[in-house]
Amino acid sequence: MKPFQSHFHDVRDIRVHVREWGRRGAPMLVMLHGWSDVGATFQFVIDAFEHDWHVVAPDWRGHGLSGRGHDAYWFADYLGDLDALLRIYSPEAPVRIVGHSMGGNVAHLYAGIRPERVRALVTLESLARADRPADEAPDRYATWLDQLATRKAPRVYESVEALALRLRRANPRLTEARALFMARHYTEAHEAGGVRIAVEPAHRNAQPVIHRRAEAEACWRRITAPVMWLMQEGTQWQEIRGIDAEAYDRTRACFANLRETPVPDCGHNLQHDQPERVAAHIEAFLDEVAPFHAG
Repeated sequence: MKPFQSHFHDVRDIRVHVREWGRRGAPMLVMLHGWSDVGATFQFVIDAFEHDWHVVAPDWRGHGLSGRGHDAYWFADYLGDLDALLRIYSPEAPVRIVGHSMGGNVAHLYAGIRPERVRALVTLESLARADRPADEAPDRYATWLDQLATRKAPRVYESVEALALRLRRANPRLTEARALFMARHYTEAHEAGGVRIAVEPAHRNAQPVIHRRAEAEACWRRITAPVMWLMQEGTQWQEIRGIDAEAYDRTRACFANLRETPVPDCGHNLQHDQPERVAAHIEAFLDEVAPFHAG
């Protein structure tokens, strides 16, 4: 496996952990993980890259080795953390970004909010969910308040190996070695014995603010960077997110320079299931729109 180094930065009110692969000064690639994941699990894709990128992969606040918040996490905070990290790593030059799931949704918004800061964007399974009716708001807020009053316990496993076995049962595409690698980086020691998932349990609370898709679309329409979507083959992912054909077409129309690339034989975590294919698609796209040797 390609080696990485850990660095910590005080970003806003949180100490953020960032993994870096490759040589500083090489062309940079910022990789943003999804909900309840960590930056380390891009390792399999990074191992498959042909170019020697300087990869920068933070653990979002409340995830992995990054600092914990309080009892609530707000989506806008991820935008704030990304903006602060880019001021550290690339204060002037626009960057190439790869984002998975929640990380891709953050990147989509950011690329429209700060279009001058993003040179090219690849997102993996990262289309926002469908709108929810406004009359759901009272019950959603009530659920959130109830969850604040009864804090969730962390998810605990007997050992790293026990979690690795569970990961393989849930996803047979994972090799034993990859499942064990992921389990090691997903967990931290639990004071009562065993290991616990290294994600703040408050992330499992309901989001009190209903997703307003029109606001996301307004951001997407301002993106100037070329964008590639990597999605699992078929339409199951659309059904899970409640996105019908009309909503999908409306979403696509928001992106002025868009390429769609289906990836066969994978689930939502295609970077774990088909890392070699994902790496090849990323580099082929970037070689065309933001070549490695162009810095």
